[in-house]
Amino acid sequence: MCNVGGIDRIVRIIAGVSLLSLVFVGDQIIGQNIVWGWIGIIPLATGIFKFCPAYSLFGFKSCSDK
Repeated sequence: MCNVGGIDRIVRIIAGVSLLSLVFVGDQIIGQNIVWGWIGIIPLATGIFKFCPAYSLFGFKSCSDK
């Protein structure tokens, strides 16, 4: 099942990797960077698996049916 496609998927993966990178680089404020890292897992996972639970909930789809 696919509801995330094309450009949406690329943007999610880039955003997820960017947020995860905050854990390792940047200002090392204790706790704050770890929170952004956990948040980054969500767009990264939805981009990799091409499925977003929120899209299913609202009936939105950005991929084409083939």
